[in-house]
Amino acid sequence: MIMTKDIKLRKATEADREFTYQTVKSAYRNYVEQVWGWDEEQQRKLQEEWFTPGKFKVILAAGVDVGFLGVVHEPDCIRLKQIYLLLEHQNRGIGTACLTRILEEADALGLPVRLGVLKVNPRAMALYRRLGFQPTGENETHVQMKRPLSRQEPKENCIQTSPPSQATRLNDERSDGYAEI
Repeated sequence: MIMTKDIKLRKATEADREFTYQTVKSAYRNYVEQVWGWDEEQQRKLQEEWFTPGKFKVILAAGVDVGFLGVVHEPDCIRLKQIYLLLEHQNRGIGTACLTRILEEADALGLPVRLGVLKVNPRAMALYRRLGFQPTGENETHVQMKRPLSRQEPKENCIQTSPPSQATRLNDERSDGYAEI
């Protein structure tokens, strides 16, 4: 189990393009194969379309790149777009720590968290349910889930008295380029 204090985030750069592809391949290939089949050329093309440096955070555990996530702040929610961990770094509490930080931020901002998960990914669904997410809909391949606002009071150190767009967010970094989890 990795200590939460050892988990950091940094902005993805162009140099992380191959790392993010290999992370998706490690973490997600099995599920993609079950639903659509894995076509290496098609997957590379898709990654070229969605990967934009700066829109993602690389997850580091004890100084090692272990995954990445993409979070979007929408007017009515925080949307978890992606969270991928290299297979060898799963089941160590890293994903839970990242998700817990997102949920704390959402509570501080007074927003629910939404995401979509492949139906063939029961481990991810179990994690999301354990963290309070509830199904809100589904399509042929995905279950949409929402974690409503927590009933607990927002943590004072998670939000400032400025408008939500100025609040301290998961995306904020320290001067050394890393964000705390």
